[in-house]
Amino acid sequence: MKIPDYPKISLNQIRSKRRQGVNLSNAELIKVIPLLREKSLPLLLQPIVEGINLVTWTASNQELIAKNLLKHGGILFRNFQVRDVAEFEKFIQTVSGNLLEYRDRSSPRSLIQGNIYTSTDYPANQTIFLHSENSYAATWPLKIFFYCVTPAQHGGETPIADTRKLYQRIDSKICDRFIEKGVMYVRNFGDGFGLPWQTVFQTTNPAEVETFCRHNGIEFEWKEGNRLRTRQIRQVVATHPQTGEQVWFNHAVFFHVSTLEPNIRKSLLAEFQEEDLPHNTYYGDGSPIEKTVLDEIRAVYQQETIIFPWQAGDILMLDNMLAAHGRMPFVGHRKVVVGMAEQFSSKDI
Repeated sequence: MKIPDYPKISLNQIRSKRRQGVNLSNAELIKVIPLLREKSLPLLLQPIVEGINLVTWTASNQELIAKNLLKHGGILFRNFQVRDVAEFEKFIQTVSGNLLEYRDRSSPRSLIQGNIYTSTDYPANQTIFLHSENSYAATWPLKIFFYCVTPAQHGGETPIADTRKLYQRIDSKICDRFIEKGVMYVRNFGDGFGLPWQTVFQTTNPAEVETFCRHNGIEFEWKEGNRLRTRQIRQVVATHPQTGEQVWFNHAVFFHVSTLEPNIRKSLLAEFQEEDLPHNTYYGDGSPIEKTVLDEIRAVYQQETIIFPWQAGDILMLDNMLAAHGRMPFVGHRKVVVGMAEQFSSKDI
């Protein structure tokens, strides 16, 4: 029996057809493996062949991405030759819809375009402790994305940690105490240190700030000189809306004065009374969080921290409730931009 001659399809033909919606999730085109041995987070996705367009591939593989993101908490897209910030923005829109405005801010960021921002504008020599974006707020993004335009000459990594494992490793007595009491965030604006309230709330109108606070469960107090103090009580442990898992989701350690670098902490405590610090945290009833508790939580973060070097063109997609992130100090020029999507409310937990 003569075997028919089937037409041969070249790799160039595959590439040319990708714009027609061809599914490129085949194993021979995309490698899907953990980035680090014995670490589930992050999962690495990278093409084995050149010319795979990330946005087009993403459009045809939404289920694959969503399933693996929930399983691993974060996905690193590498070697897709992402050209620029505009393509990064298009990728976010494809996988998660419209991007969110950065409001109720805690970090200094500069707008790049649309709703793409610099990841942070803190000085290069400072470490940014791990946290989940806006976990102090009434609403937060379910997804956060980082795009490495230019890696630093040295350092500048974005450390990450699995918040499910944080919850599992922190002493159950500590968790139970926080679950019972919650955490209180106290923030002061307009004292010459940290972000002004006009930047945080993206308005110069005090009435708009008051409306925002009332709608988001934030107590506010205007002080002399157009200064503002806010208090808000939030959750420390949350239930992920899709997986049903318990996660350590808060800024309790991140905002606490003891987590600041020693020279910064010393300067602030010399300048301000504790109640006037730019930000600080307490148990939900206003009582202080014990030093031993804070030290133990920080130790767990350190044990669960995963660090990998950036490569130009990398995109890191995190489930914001399943993975915390931070920043290491760096030397040289570094440009990592960020976008957020899929707003979620604490009322829906």
